[in-house]
Amino acid sequence: MKSGLIIFIRNPVSGKVKTRLAKTIGNEKALTVYNRLLTHTRQVTQYLSCDKFLYYSDTIDENDNWQNELYQKKLQPDGDLGQRMSGAFTQLFEKGYDKLIIIGSDCLELDKSIINKAFEMLSDNEVVIGPSSDGGYYLLGMKSYFPDVFLNKQWSTSTVLKDTLQDLTVAQISVAKLEILNDVDEEKDLPASFLI
Repeated sequence: MKSGLIIFIRNPVSGKVKTRLAKTIGNEKALTVYNRLLTHTRQVTQYLSCDKFLYYSDTIDENDNWQNELYQKKLQPDGDLGQRMSGAFTQLFEKGYDKLIIIGSDCLELDKSIINKAFEMLSDNEVVIGPSSDGGYYLLGMKSYFPDVFLNKQWSTSTVLKDTLQDLTVAQISVAKLEILNDVDEEKDLPASFLI
């Protein structure tokens, strides 16, 4: 079995990351938060035993903290979030992967055991999804390509998870759900211990 983890990140540039958070704490503090989210995501994923693909939003950085020997670095395809995720899944399924999971870099509660559990769930289900408390999802995994999950969604809204699950139900696709976690999008999402 060939398993791959897709990680979508934004290039850490002030004014271009965590824009909703920046509205209340400013661009520089939002960038600080995002860099800490990137560090967390890297620590959680670097020792996973699957192939890891790091997809950058704007430019590939060969000299950042993501080790080139651990992560295969790529550029996100063009389009909205759905089109970009769809493109990444398509690229890697065409390379012969049997299980693919995508995550972002917004979830401080995500850990290695949850990602491993998601891969295990794909042994008995066609799709695995990690719901986030804002109505979206922090993780999506598939054993084969289901284009409907990327179409006709209002991305970054509270209806994404509901609409995605509805599409999968209509298509009679078996879905496993992980625990609900919290994404960091606004100041209220920051843990009390998160000093900036």
